[in-house]
Amino acid sequence: MGFENILVEKEGRIGVIKINRPEVRNALDGNTLKEIERALESLERDEEVGIIVFTGVGEKSFAAGADIRQLREKTAMDALLPSMSATYRFIENSSKATIAAINGFALGGGCELAMACDIRIAAEHAKIGLPELNLSIIPGAGGTQRLARIVGKGRALDMILTGDIITAKQAEAIGLVSCAVPIEDLWRTVKDKADKILAKGPLAIRLAKLTVNRGFDLDMDTALMMEKLAQAILFGCDDKNEGTQAFLDKRSAVFKGR
Repeated sequence: MGFENILVEKEGRIGVIKINRPEVRNALDGNTLKEIERALESLERDEEVGIIVFTGVGEKSFAAGADIRQLREKTAMDALLPSMSATYRFIENSSKATIAAINGFALGGGCELAMACDIRIAAEHAKIGLPELNLSIIPGAGGTQRLARIVGKGRALDMILTGDIITAKQAEAIGLVSCAVPIEDLWRTVKDKADKILAKGPLAIRLAKLTVNRGFDLDMDTALMMEKLAQAILFGCDDKNEGTQAFLDKRSAVFKGR
């Protein structure tokens, strides 16, 4: 599968999608978004892959947002098309756990891409923000919604209305990223996190994501019922028997995803 704007790699059970447009700080144009979707579809079908990591090529930019040259040509009707928002929803709804390895600037659409992932880990020199109001537009690929859900309404409004770009350490302090580490430790930290997740039952990972994401905005009774139904499915699976028996045997579980 050939790509012009991204690189797709595999390291063991980790699939990696790298935005490869360093000459424009890994800006996200329409073709890049289409390639990300194609790559994600491929990794979703790959049974050997248990976790998907998104990052950028180089040490300067994760993704510096939408391509301003394309953005300038957008019309009111363009804003109603799925586009970037649909790509990020696809990432958010992935059946596999996702990690954003933020290796540099994550601005605008790049910040929104990171927020669509389950976990965010940043290099200490990375800068993160939603500066869209400087262009007299708003974050339109989930930024107004996901940021508020991750860091709270007050902090989200502060970041969005001021357009302030914060450091990785500041992002860690408000919970926007799980941790900020030196760039030379970024991949090791991501891999350690991935290995912890990969040791878990794949069906449990999928249903944990579903219950958290789908239950977040529901009333408590409905969300708890969703949790119970997900647990009922897992109680009937072979992996639950393997996991509990492995614990009793004091050995590592061998999950088969069924």
